Amino acid sequence: MSCADLPFFPLRPGRVHEVCGPSAPAFAACTAASLQGPVLWLRETWLTETLNPLGLLPFVDPARVLIARPPTQTDSLALAEEALKDGSLALVVLEITRPLDLREGRRLQLAAGAGATTGLCLIPEGMGSNAAETRWRVLPIFDAAGTDSTPMRWEIIKNKMGTLGAWNVCWNAEANRLDLVSPAGK
Repeated sequence: MSCADLPFFPLRPGRVHEVCGPSAPAFAACTAASLQGPVLWLRETWLTETLNPLGLLPFVDPARVLIARPPTQTDSLALAEEALKDGSLALVVLEITRPLDLREGRRLQLAAGAGATTGLCLIPEGMGSNAAETRWRVLPIFDAAGTDSTPMRWEIIKNKMGTLGAWNVCWNAEANRLDLVSPAGK
């Protein structure tokens, strides 16, 4: 089965989506791989972990990824809004550290619509915005055979278009695509 069988992916452009769960950064990398053009990844400076662009290599050319480290979430939101509005980026990834209010979420949606840019907020579990187009929960799946390190469970838990669901997926680095996989024992 191919990614063409996965509804709502690639993510709808001109909208801001959310993802939570331990594999949220991998979801963002898969999203970047599904789009053409540069990616802006916003992560606040006070967060101790950092994103290594070389870690994205199985998904996307690190030269396409610009990493910005604004000091606060307020600064991140301002940068994200301008980047989404500009329309020159394929994807803006914003790591959220505090809940967005409806005004902030709506401003991001309006900016994404104006620039026809896809936005993706990486959020802690339970910290979603009412303004989000879709919200995904992404979890790693243990591979008992040890043959693959990329199996994930993608669950759409909010969708303004109405349909919810869950899928097991695996990144196929050789083909540079996402594959749907059958659950174990099926």
